[in-house]
Amino acid sequence: MAGPHSTAMPADGTPVLLGLDIGGTKIAALIADESGRILARDAVTAPVREGGAAVADAAAALGLAVAGGAPISSAGVGAAGVIDHETGTIRAASATFVDWVGFPLAAELGARIGAPVVIENDVNAFLLGEAADAAGDVLGVMLGTGVGGALIVDGELRRGPHGAAGEIGHTPGYGELVCTCGQVGHLETLASGTSIARRYTERSGIGIRGSREVADRARAGDPHAREVFHAAGRALGLACASAATLLDLPTAIVGGGVTQAWDLLRPGIDDALRTDAPVSGIPLGIRPARLGGDAVALGAIEAARRSAPIPTH
Repeated sequence: MAGPHSTAMPADGTPVLLGLDIGGTKIAALIADESGRILARDAVTAPVREGGAAVADAAAALGLAVAGGAPISSAGVGAAGVIDHETGTIRAASATFVDWVGFPLAAELGARIGAPVVIENDVNAFLLGEAADAAGDVLGVMLGTGVGGALIVDGELRRGPHGAAGEIGHTPGYGELVCTCGQVGHLETLASGTSIARRYTERSGIGIRGSREVADRARAGDPHAREVFHAAGRALGLACASAATLLDLPTAIVGGGVTQAWDLLRPGIDDALRTDAPVSGIPLGIRPARLGGDAVALGAIEAARRSAPIPTH
């Protein structure tokens, strides 16, 4: 695919790997070679209100276009929701996605692109991408409209018996605010982009469109905005310290759109690590993600390498 987001595709018919990131607002795709070098990338709007088949159509069309005619050997998909890895279907998901739960995404997408497909939860895929070379234990946290989490233990992704391991965003103990899930005091009520904007409005009385605007106000010296980001960072630090204490984790990697304000989150994180460091005494490293928007798609490719793909038919 020619253009500013592409390099030359193999001219000898060498198969390529497709990574897809299916989110609530957009579908991103990239093509990589066997060495992991990204050859092309692009994105389209995700038609999540039109049903699972429409999403599969859009993802397949995007993937084939980005491949530019090169044969796809396998595809990995990072998708929002709880994944049934035996069948490649979506077991549970946000109400944003119409006709998503129970949709056989792996088989449907595989039939459309003519290649085997592996589906992974998007936050799990994010962590596989960011920690592809990790040999030990790593916690992944995604701060977006919500807060997601993932775990790598002994170098392997830990999904848990129900596919929900690592869901740190819905751990309790962070106040009395009602979470999007209906329960009270979850990490997500302080650390998600949606919550940062909401908490700022509650403190200041000023309506805000999103956490990026709160960050702009914080950098301009708005005390309410700075307090909201400090509270978010401290809650994140406490959550990571709790996970590190339970599992003896040395590292946490934090991604998602909110981390564009890492300079504002960091003081709260450091405050939490000063007052509530893991009891082991081993320093916990909490760092921002490094791969940006490519992490989920690259991690999905890594998931495809590690898992048995769902047949195309």
